[in-house]
Amino acid sequence: MDKIFVANKPIFISSNNFLSKLKKRDKVQKAGFSGTLDPFACGALIVAYGRYTKLFSFIDKSKKTYKATLWLGLESDSYDIENIKKIHNIQRFDYDYLSNILCEFVGKLSFIPPKYSAKKINGVNAYKIARNGGEVELKEQIMEVFYIKLLNYSHPFLSFEVCVSEGGYIRSLGDMIAKRLGVFGGLSYLERLSEGDFRYENEKTLKPLDILGFPQIDITNNIALINKIQNGKKLSKHELMVDTDGKYIVKDSSCFCIIIVNGEKIEYLLNKIPI
Repeated sequence: MDKIFVANKPIFISSNNFLSKLKKRDKVQKAGFSGTLDPFACGALIVAYGRYTKLFSFIDKSKKTYKATLWLGLESDSYDIENIKKIHNIQRFDYDYLSNILCEFVGKLSFIPPKYSAKKINGVNAYKIARNGGEVELKEQIMEVFYIKLLNYSHPFLSFEVCVSEGGYIRSLGDMIAKRLGVFGGLSYLERLSEGDFRYENEKTLKPLDILGFPQIDITNNIALINKIQNGKKLSKHELMVDTDGKYIVKDSSCFCIIIVNGEKIEYLLNKIPI
C-alpha cells in the first residue's frame, strides 16, 4: 500500500509505538513518520506507507504549530507532568502582563532540549536514557518563534498557541516562560496542531502531487520519454524543455519522478513513484 496522511497521535505513547499500531491496523509492512512527537505530546503526525515513505525529505514542514498549557508552579525534571518533583503555590498574574511577556519570546531563542525528549544520543532517545538513570547531555540549539499568543489563563494554568521552526521544543519554551515570570513551570498539555500545512483531518489520504511544491512537467503523451525515465536513463534539459535550475516533478498518467537540474546536469532524486 502506498499512502500518505496525517494521523492524530494520542498522549503517552511513543511515535514508534503508535506507528506500529497503525501498521498492524492497516496490515502494512513498510511505514514511517516525519517529525517525532515525544510520548507526552499528542497531535498531528505525518505518516506514510510503502513507497510514499520516500517523500518525507521533499515536503515542506518547516513551521510547526502547537497548543500548550503551562502549569505555573509545577517543578518537573521533564518540564511536564511525567516527572513531577513538587507543586508550588504561586501568586496570580495579570492577564495582560502575561500576554505581553509571551510576546517577548518572538524571534530566535537559544535553548537546551529537555533530557526527557525524543532527541537522540548515539541513536538512542534521550528520554529512554534518562528514565534508566543514565547521564543525558544535550547541546544548545536555536529555535525561532514566529508567533505566540495567549489563549486562556485560569490560574495556575496558562494556555497558548505558538508557531516555531523545525526542531523547536515547546517544553523548553514553557520552562523559559516560567523562569521569565520568576516561578517554576511545566507543561500539563501539548498538542501539535500542524507541521507546515499538514493538519489532522481524519486521516484524509493526501495526493503526492498536491503536497510537493515543485514545478511539474507532464510527459503523458511522450512515450519515448516515459520509457527513458522508467529505465532511469540520462535526461537532457532540451527534451524536458527546462531552462532554470532546481527540482522538478516529471509525471505521466501512472507515476512520477523527482529530478534536480544543475546546469546541464540532470539527476534523479526519486523515480517510479506511483500517483
